[in-house]
Amino acid sequence: MTALLELPVPREEVARLAENAMKRAGASEEVAELLVDAALFAEDRGMRGVGVAHLLDYLHAIDDGRLDAAAIPTVDRLAPAILSCNAHGGPFHTGFGAAIDDLVAAARSEGVAMFLQSGAFAGGQLGWFTERLSTHGLVALGAINSNALLATAPGTGRVLGTNPMSYSFPRPAGEVMTVDQSSSAAAYVNVREAAAHGRPIPEGWAIDAAGKPTTDPEAALDGAMLPFGGYKGANIAWMVELLAGMSGGNWSIDAPSFDAGAENPGVGMFILAIDVSKLQHDFVSRADAHVCRLGAQGVRTPGTSRVEPLSVISLRTTVLEALRARAAKQFPTNHQGARS
Repeated sequence: MTALLELPVPREEVARLAENAMKRAGASEEVAELLVDAALFAEDRGMRGVGVAHLLDYLHAIDDGRLDAAAIPTVDRLAPAILSCNAHGGPFHTGFGAAIDDLVAAARSEGVAMFLQSGAFAGGQLGWFTERLSTHGLVALGAINSNALLATAPGTGRVLGTNPMSYSFPRPAGEVMTVDQSSSAAAYVNVREAAAHGRPIPEGWAIDAAGKPTTDPEAALDGAMLPFGGYKGANIAWMVELLAGMSGGNWSIDAPSFDAGAENPGVGMFILAIDVSKLQHDFVSRADAHVCRLGAQGVRTPGTSRVEPLSVISLRTTVLEALRARAAKQFPTNHQGARS
């Protein structure tokens, strides 16, 4: 099982290889840095499915033309506290990066601010976005839809995306608590990886093309993901769909695939930022004391706190070899940054 072998690689080497691979595929320096930073953020928090290995999805998307990694987003102010961005076929990360300073300023001025983004590629780990806002002392809620991969119940077919949502709360001393989860019982990339290695998936993750429950990942890829918690999870997926749809981006059922074809998914993002310092009590300290009190009673506290960056990243040999090959080769590109 060579494909499952892993090697420890210094963080700096991973970042260098990944950024060079992105730039040689046609990504701008800014896009390369942001996507690698988000991937390492995911690795630090144990979210390996959207970590460094996920960068290969971005590279393949650039090659095939469904991701314009040199796109320049445009940001408009629809109201004093509402910012709207068109990613123009690029990743969510650059549009968010272009707007974050104005979004923070608007939240501090108005108490609450909203950021919407349309026309974008897949988002990776959504917590990367909300946590950046909470480092500024803001409470943040985020939602992104994706191309349709989720059946709301057996028999409905693919109608919604895996539709992640994330929220981040500031804690004292610059710490942040972040929850980031998909509306599906498991991430789509986990099913795809199980199929690649011939491993079964747990019951309740997916259905096959006939709408029957399956533990065969290949059958699941031909079928659909299932929501966590039955219809209650489907309700969350619907909430994410409608919030992200406020951006004007594609509905999940209309969005091209993020991992095949030449069309950009064109999906949407919703971010809400709240300045809790405007409240008439010290919410950050109160919330932190509450979380710590319940944690001391043995209650599992939500999400993850900020952690020290990993000095060494464990990578599958196939991922490492792919990054090294891409970093060493200059690919001809067209004006969109896609492989010719």
